[in-house]
Amino acid sequence: MTKNIEELEQEEEALSRAVRSSAQQIWQAGLGAFAKAQQAGGREFTRLVRDGSELQKRARSVEDATDTVARKAERSSRRASGTWGKLEQVFEERVARALATIGVPARSEMEALNHRIDELERMLAELAGEHLQRKAAKPAARKAAPVKPPAKRPTAKRSAGKGNAG
Repeated sequence: MTKNIEELEQEEEALSRAVRSSAQQIWQAGLGAFAKAQQAGGREFTRLVRDGSELQKRARSVEDATDTVARKAERSSRRASGTWGKLEQVFEERVARALATIGVPARSEMEALNHRIDELERMLAELAGEHLQRKAAKPAARKAAPVKPPAKRPTAKRSAGKGNAG
């Protein structure tokens, strides 16, 4: 289809060049005719006007054909563009379905996940900042000295009463 559009555009361009060339030739012929008419007189002038009118009609028909080709090319281009857009959309939908089937997250899901991660990082940074502020605001409490169990006193050994000599 693109080839047809390109061919139509090339034909349109060739036709446009031909019209411009014809217009230039017509203008030059008109100037030449005007110069001859001044020399030859009224009869020749009338014939040249008639010939000029015929050339003008032909130029208009070429211009009309150019316009027709341009309109057809535009219509074809719009149709091809619309068809291509639909084909592209169908392809994207099928690829998305295939990726979803094998468990690959969609772009929107990844963006939502990234957004959530950013939000959690922000919240974590806030909490860390609050924790540091609290820690800096309170002087560190002294640890109480460890409580030692009372020392055991050695118990005195009692003698059995023997050995008192008197």
